[in-house]
Amino acid sequence: MTSQPVERTPIRSAADVNLTDWDFWARPMEERERAFALLRGLETPAFFAEPESPFATVGPGYYALARHADIVEVSRNPEIFCSGDGGSTNIIDMPAEFAEYFGSMINMDDPRHARLRRIVSRAFTPRMIKQFEADVEAAAAGIVDDLLETGPGCDFVTEVAARLPLKIICDMMGIAERDYGFVFDRSNIILGAGDPEYVADQEAIATALLSAGMDLQQLVQELAAHRADNPTDDLTSALVNANIDGERLTAQELGSFFILLVVAGNETTRNAISYGMRLLTLHPEQRRLWTDDLAARTPGAVEEIVRLASPVNYMRRKVTRDHEMNGMLYRKGEKVVLYYWSANRDESVFTDPLRFDILRDPNPHLGFGGPGPHFCLGAHLARREISVMFRELLTRVPGIEVGEPELLFSSFINGTKHMTCTF
Repeated sequence: MTSQPVERTPIRSAADVNLTDWDFWARPMEERERAFALLRGLETPAFFAEPESPFATVGPGYYALARHADIVEVSRNPEIFCSGDGGSTNIIDMPAEFAEYFGSMINMDDPRHARLRRIVSRAFTPRMIKQFEADVEAAAAGIVDDLLETGPGCDFVTEVAARLPLKIICDMMGIAERDYGFVFDRSNIILGAGDPEYVADQEAIATALLSAGMDLQQLVQELAAHRADNPTDDLTSALVNANIDGERLTAQELGSFFILLVVAGNETTRNAISYGMRLLTLHPEQRRLWTDDLAARTPGAVEEIVRLASPVNYMRRKVTRDHEMNGMLYRKGEKVVLYYWSANRDESVFTDPLRFDILRDPNPHLGFGGPGPHFCLGAHLARREISVMFRELLTRVPGIEVGEPELLFSSFINGTKHMTCTF
């Protein structure tokens, strides 16, 4: 992260760690890794006060689940650890006015979650997935064509990593190319609202979030209204006209799903590709290992990149009834925050967890979420995008390297904003 040096209290013990303090998320990655290692070493999860919020009432606090085993168990028991009571994508409870735009199925529980996922999943038919894969191949090749024409010195994040998932998602939904920049900007605001680059007035975060959500929802609802009478083979048409056991998506549900799709599918895959390129720059021996047998080693390399990148730092759950887990009693109404980034560095699960090893096997990472109903619906597509992008880069721009990353200032997303590339 490019910034002026800041004098911070050294982290010597778990007592020095405060995940709620915004200053923590400005610390270098090495310090964060040490902090979470200390939290994983505690007998019971650490408890923190909730962050102050300009648009919501501060709640009673939360337990930070840093161990792999805890997060797996919570994910497998959604009836005990729910997503819908106040939302899962934020530690504070989501205000009612935010639900219209951000109340997607990721912030729901069954049966409503199951209903929406059933409708949406039917739209991801094998035919459509196959079509997406062909589009990924063509888009990645075009992006590398442009990279070679532009030459070294460009921003790898905006010119390479961000373009692929953005194009695929917009094409899937039938969003016109002229609106790519519009979608990109709004998704940056939604996931990067705490970063002054995306929201200059930090006193107006709530307004910026609601405005970005409204813009994206209006875009897809106008398209959906047109597709209802003029269907094509895009995902918007499939969703608008999907009738599963008499159930259809409402206009609001379609808008919220689009926001989820564009934010989750765009930002997370972008950050995995960016982080992966940085790993290959720092570990040329792993790059050589990968290129020695590209086809056979790509699946394992992609899983290792996703493990270390962990684009989504956390999700939140609320306890629906008293429950004992791994020797700790959780009371009804308490909050737990699942730190996937920490779980993917858990020493009890991963040997030498900070090492980048494309041959790591097994690799039970939680980069796409834990097991259960909220496992990432787009994991297959994300893996495909990452695989194809690195195949194009490693074969056509074999000497490509990237410089020091400029990190997103966020506690929720482990993101890279800018990173210069050379080749």
